[in-house]
Amino acid sequence: MNNLHRNFRNQKGFNLVELMIVIAVIALLVAVAIPGYNFVIRTVNETATAKSMDTIRSLQTGYAGKHQGKFAPTFAELINSTDLDKKFEGDTPVVNGYVYKMTVQEPSGSKPAYFSLNADPQVSEGIQATGKRHLPRRWQAWFCRFRERLQSKDDLWQARRPTPI
Repeated sequence: MNNLHRNFRNQKGFNLVELMIVIAVIALLVAVAIPGYNFVIRTVNETATAKSMDTIRSLQTGYAGKHQGKFAPTFAELINSTDLDKKFEGDTPVVNGYVYKMTVQEPSGSKPAYFSLNADPQVSEGIQATGKRHLPRRWQAWFCRFRERLQSKDDLWQARRPTPI
């Protein structure tokens, strides 16, 4: 019996309790890390979506300035006439985990042209959520008129400025 006890004492390796403790610590770390990772992914997707929406607004404003106050009716038209990324192709493109939808209203009578842009997360609940915020935006053609007014004032200032001799 003494000989058997000596053999177990000299044996190299881990016993069952030590292995269970290591597995429990790893499981605890994973349980803490996964929700944090998912939160970071959602936050990055939301930030990228807000930036993309601002870029689309800027491109639409430039498009309307060149086309008598009319906005581009589709993403395809915006891609062809401006430098919008090709990943926005289609009626409802999915970019960074968000589904984009754009509607354009042409000017009529006293109503100016406007466009609205919605970005909704592909999956808004659960572990695979790509985002939680729904980002609706609506812009009118007064952006374009304001820009044209500023350009005409710059032209007027250029005309009045004396030329150096």
